Parts: sequence; structure tokens; C-alpha cells
Amino acid sequence: MEFTNLLDYLFRWIHFFAGITWIGLLYYFNFVQTEYFKEAGEAKANAIDKLVPRALWWFRWGAMFTFLSGLALAGFMSVLGAGINYYIILGMALGTLMFLNVWLIIWPNQRIVIASNRQVLDGGEPMPEAAAAQGKAGLASRSNTLFSLPMLFFMGASAHLGGTGRVPVNLEGSASMIAIALTLLIVAALEFNAIKGKTGPITSISGVIHCGVGLTAALVLIIEFL
Repeated sequence: MEFTNLLDYLFRWIHFFAGITWIGLLYYFNFVQTEYFKEAGEAKANAIDKLVPRALWWFRWGAMFTFLSGLALAGFMSVLGAGINYYIILGMALGTLMFLNVWLIIWPNQRIVIASNRQVLDGGEPMPEAAAAQGKAGLASRSNTLFSLPMLFFMGASAHLGGTGRVPVNLEGSASMIAIALTLLIVAALEFNAIKGKTGPITSISGVIHCGVGLTAALVLIIEFL
């Protein structure tokens, strides 16, 4: 067993473990906790105080180790001269945006929500910025759920699915520049909405799942046929 092969696989294992932790908690927040909070009544305040901080700790550090191990794997691929295809590039782009959303939007705003809830439990008034912070965190979280479907699809497709997107980008027959530009433009527009927009059709669980599937299909069609 070569040392480089062992190190490469070690980072893949970390990537899988951290990624499962991160995305699993993302789905917990969006598919379970959000719906529970609509019916929790007085129990919601206690859950925000005791449960949410613990879940967010695993959530954000799962994102961090997924991202860092992914960078390490990309470095290994570069050193070993492995051809980088557009499926993995798009998967990495989506994953990077999701990571940034966690650390720059979701976590900072959830800290405000948690602090405001603690203040209320101590007999004080809610922080005036808490409602807006909850909205910003919720939008970014829903957007990450939307991104997660094509992200997971393209991560897997990079090694297991044929087609134009599987051809290394520096070889003839790879994705066209028009396809690359259009897919990145779509992703950038959705990220802008995650920062400044509204949840719209991804407000509901069924909506975000359907939109995620639709986004995945649209990106695949663009890559393969443009």
C-alpha cells in the first residue's frame, strides 16, 4: 500500500464522515426541526436554548471538515495529474457556496436567535434584530437544501456517470464554455437570492425537494446538450 494512496483514502473517509454529518443535520433542520417548531408551543424556547446550539455545533464543524477534506482531495487529484471533469467542478462549487452560507450567514444569524431566546427565558425582551436574523438563516438554510441535491448528484457523477460532464475539461469533448458559463450563472443567481432574496417556491419541504430535482435536471441538460 503506497503512502499517497493511504493518505488520499484517509481524506476521502473524513470527507464522507463529515459530509454525512453536515448534510444529515441540514436535512434534520429543514425537514424535521422547522416543522416541529410550528407545533412546539412553549417547548420551542427550551429546544432553541438546549438542543439547537448542540446541533449547530456538529452542523458547522461538519461543514468545515467536509470543506477542508475536499480541498485536500482536490490537491491530491492535482498532484497525481488526475483529469478534472466538469461534474466535480460543479459539485465543488455548490459545496463551497453551501460551506460559506453555513459560516457566514446561518451560524452568525442563529447566534442572534439563540441569544435573543436566552434573553427572553431570563425574563427580558427579545432582541429587535432576532426576527430578521431568523429569516436570513432560514433562507440560507433552505437554499443550501436546494443546492444539496445537485451537489450530491454531481459529486457522485464525477466518478460513476458517463457523459460530457465526465470528460476532463482540458480534453476534446468536454463541456462547452457556453454550458459552463450558463450553469455557473444559474448557481450564482441562486446564491444571490440566498443572500438577498426570498424563499419563494422553496419555502415548503415539497417545494425545496422538487426545485432541487428540477435544478439538478436543468444543469445536467445544459452540460450535456449545449
